[in-house]
Amino acid sequence: MAAELVPNKKVIFKNYITGFVKETDMELITSDTIQLKLPEESPGMIVKNLYLSCDPYMRSRMSKHDEPSYVPDFVAGSVISGLGVSKVVYSGHPDFSAGDLVWGMIGWEEYSVITNPESFFKIKDTDFPLSYYTGILGMPGLTAYIGFYEICAPKKGEYVFVSAASGAVGQLVGQFAKLMGCYVVGSAGSDEKVNLLKSKFDFDEAFNYKKEPDLNATLKRHFPEGIDIYFDNVGGAMLNAVLLNMRSHGRISACGMISQYNLEKPEGVYNLVFIIMKRIRFEGFVILDYFPRYYEFVEKIISDIRQGKIKYVEDQVEGLENAPAALVGLYKGLNVGKQLVVIAHE
Repeated sequence: MAAELVPNKKVIFKNYITGFVKETDMELITSDTIQLKLPEESPGMIVKNLYLSCDPYMRSRMSKHDEPSYVPDFVAGSVISGLGVSKVVYSGHPDFSAGDLVWGMIGWEEYSVITNPESFFKIKDTDFPLSYYTGILGMPGLTAYIGFYEICAPKKGEYVFVSAASGAVGQLVGQFAKLMGCYVVGSAGSDEKVNLLKSKFDFDEAFNYKKEPDLNATLKRHFPEGIDIYFDNVGGAMLNAVLLNMRSHGRISACGMISQYNLEKPEGVYNLVFIIMKRIRFEGFVILDYFPRYYEFVEKIISDIRQGKIKYVEDQVEGLENAPAALVGLYKGLNVGKQLVVIAHE
């Protein structure tokens, strides 16, 4: 019997860019189709895509790099790829069966052919919204867990600052810190987000960095005794100010630098001498290195979610056709919580 042939809408990346990404750098294609079966000898699988994750690192993939990064550049004229949640519709791999729910690297399209199923994680706990596997139970959750507990080595009573604190990673880091008994302050780009940090995520304080003309003075106001831990999601001017306000033997977890991703010329950081003077440990990390610890992370966090100890906010956009706008909005700070795109509700 011939395999079913179905439409397969997709979003392609048109060409490499400099400066700020625009919706017109991407294009929705509605004319493609896909057969829902692979050759008998193929160890791959075909998945129906349900949720797409919009993540800051994707901007780097839109520029052409002379030196390879930890994730490859997008191919101009090809479908955009990113992390997402899917349902297996056909599998030639012994570890996966039709009907399995998984998350991993998929195309921005309705169906994807997966040639490396071994890189996918099977979703075992289905009593949560599947969209959580783009965030709190997916890569951002693992990022927050490793970046805070492993890189920062927190202690009860320490002073913790989180930038981009209402985003997918930041909102979790702040709550982890509160559960540790730390004093936590977050920065965000709107009054709505600041209120969210204090009212829902229980941050001790928060501020709108766009309303603060002097970040150094702002941090001194919130941390008169200095900062022990800085979880850095933005880089740039905020990092420059934080270095002035770190305590001796403080730790900085360099997770992301979203303030720099759309600049043609990155900003300089001028207070690096304080890394020496204050004996600061400044460590960057790439979460791909920690994927083997994913199920360990889920086992530790899942009971806290069930008990309501950790709260989570998503910003969902419906429809693949709206994915480019959602991604651009992420870089403009328009999202409140984890930005994701709903392609299909199973």
